Amino acid sequence: MHDLSSNDAAPTLHLVCGKIGAGKSTLSQQLALKPRHVLISEDTWLAALYPGEIHSIADYLQRAATLRNVLADHLRALLQAGVSVVLDFPFNTPASRAWAREVFSPVGAAHQLHFLDIADEVCKARLRARNALGEHPFQASDEEFERITRHFVAPAAEERFVVMRYTEAGPA
Repeated sequence: MHDLSSNDAAPTLHLVCGKIGAGKSTLSQQLALKPRHVLISEDTWLAALYPGEIHSIADYLQRAATLRNVLADHLRALLQAGVSVVLDFPFNTPASRAWAREVFSPVGAAHQLHFLDIADEVCKARLRARNALGEHPFQASDEEFERITRHFVAPAAEERFVVMRYTEAGPA
């Protein structure tokens, strides 16, 4: 099994990037099993704070921005206290990744951007299976997958993130 650890000497902000159904939540849960790591799931927080209120991409964007604004100082405090944080948030655009940099950079924390580079058809199959189970707080149709995926931007070298890439076969 691939060692999902970060440098144990320094707290690390773990970020996940991948399309819906790529496995971001599953990987986040695995990363959070390490000592002194805490998992914070956007889907869980949004479902608890805004039950029944997110019906569109615009609804999601507004509420997700509010959540990020509220959590930023808390995340910095956790990192400064020596706790590594696994953010199960979709860091799927340069803007969302820039926000993450504003969290870890001022406190000198390490970071890892876990990029799940998974084919669309695999993601859709996983999404359908997840929807059928009904256990995940976020469900999406194939049409919603397509609409949301249009906004996806893979990490670029000029963003200067420490990237760990994963494919269907595992870490690349």
